[in-house]
Amino acid sequence: MSVTYPARRQETAVLPLPFLPRTTAPNATVPTTSTRAITRTAPRTVTPTAILTAAALTAATLTASASMPTADASPLIPGSAMPEPMAPIITPDWSGLDVRDHVDLPSDPGILIDAVPLAENLRMPAGGETQQRIVYSTIDQHGEIAASTAAVFLPQGTAPEGGWPVIAWAHGTTGMGDNCTPSAGSRNDKDLVNQWVDAGYAVVASDYTGMGTPGLMSYFNGEATATSVVDSVIAVHDLEADLSTRWAVAGQSQGGGAALHVAHGASERSAAAGLDYRGAVATGAPGYIEEVMILAGPSSPPVPLPGTLSAYLLYTLAGFREARPDLDVDSVLTDEGRRMVDTAETTCLREFRRALDGVNIASAFSADLRSVPGLESALRAYMSTPTDGYDRPVFLGHGLLDTDVPSPIGMMVNSQLWVNQFAGSNEQVEVHWYPTDHSGVMSQSFGDAAAFMTRIMA
Repeated sequence: MSVTYPARRQETAVLPLPFLPRTTAPNATVPTTSTRAITRTAPRTVTPTAILTAAALTAATLTASASMPTADASPLIPGSAMPEPMAPIITPDWSGLDVRDHVDLPSDPGILIDAVPLAENLRMPAGGETQQRIVYSTIDQHGEIAASTAAVFLPQGTAPEGGWPVIAWAHGTTGMGDNCTPSAGSRNDKDLVNQWVDAGYAVVASDYTGMGTPGLMSYFNGEATATSVVDSVIAVHDLEADLSTRWAVAGQSQGGGAALHVAHGASERSAAAGLDYRGAVATGAPGYIEEVMILAGPSSPPVPLPGTLSAYLLYTLAGFREARPDLDVDSVLTDEGRRMVDTAETTCLREFRRALDGVNIASAFSADLRSVPGLESALRAYMSTPTDGYDRPVFLGHGLLDTDVPSPIGMMVNSQLWVNQFAGSNEQVEVHWYPTDHSGVMSQSFGDAAAFMTRIMA
């Protein structure tokens, strides 16, 4: 069961409050092209009210969730020190294409560099003969040509006229180290990806630049991640496969945010390659997280958070620190905090969250994060989720019981995107709420998301 906000309608109407779900399914015709010129906008300006509201709602939600045990949580660790994480549980399988240390790069992004068949244990049950691991060129967080890898899954049978429509899948958080690379085995979204393949879509699932390739993955970096995903779609069309030019993006959690960043400019980015971008599905997408992060410091409430939430914060600090070496993030970290951020660069989520369960994250800071000159605006530019400027339809799904991206935060960002369509700054946006948690939204939303995808791909 889902509750759905109505789609944008053309007539003047009294708008329902965005926080009060409607049960009526959207029935507006989905346009396949836009007659309105929408330019890519600068990161939004967030009002003090929004900042305080986001912080208050998140703090309340996190405090409540801190006492909720998780199935794989380790016992609470007294004090502020983080124990060494466990050894990696998963041994990566590179399918014979190990490019962690070196890749010969072309001069342009979106170029297919190499492709090999995926190892048998990494293939999708619904997939056909063509299931491959590829390496391609893209642009990294420093504006330089770099390499990224991806898994490619084509359905069984004969492609429809015009070729298989393509979904760019953006994965959720697995970690930052090479061992965490989804196409090499750390795929916690296999069932959902298999459903998309079974529904008749060719799926290209980027690992993001720096995962299993030289450099560091720029966690929550909206621009760098979006570029990596779009370039995977461009590159996969160089395979000897029957692919349509029609494509859309879908993602969950970190990947839900990535899907929105992709959608914010995908038409222009891919049109030069002759591709026809149709829309986005984003579930469990984060928003306004940077406004809460900015408040982090030694005076943060001494509440031990669930390890997953602490891991998200430390991954973001690690990615931001590497992307912006001109801002001295280390200057506001304690010795223990620097050890935590260093560990984030190489540790997968499963091991990292267990080590962090019960650790007081305030112990990582010697001064407030916002005391670093220029950090506030830079962090917003790094990770803020755009709420307008979408020129193709957007599907948003969120779990009412989500504590990873707390549902109050999901309500804020999803409602803002939904409202902005009535001001003419977004195409059709539909928002669905589900009685489930962060991970459960993937399976519970699939029926609605698949129906949306059928409409926009027609």
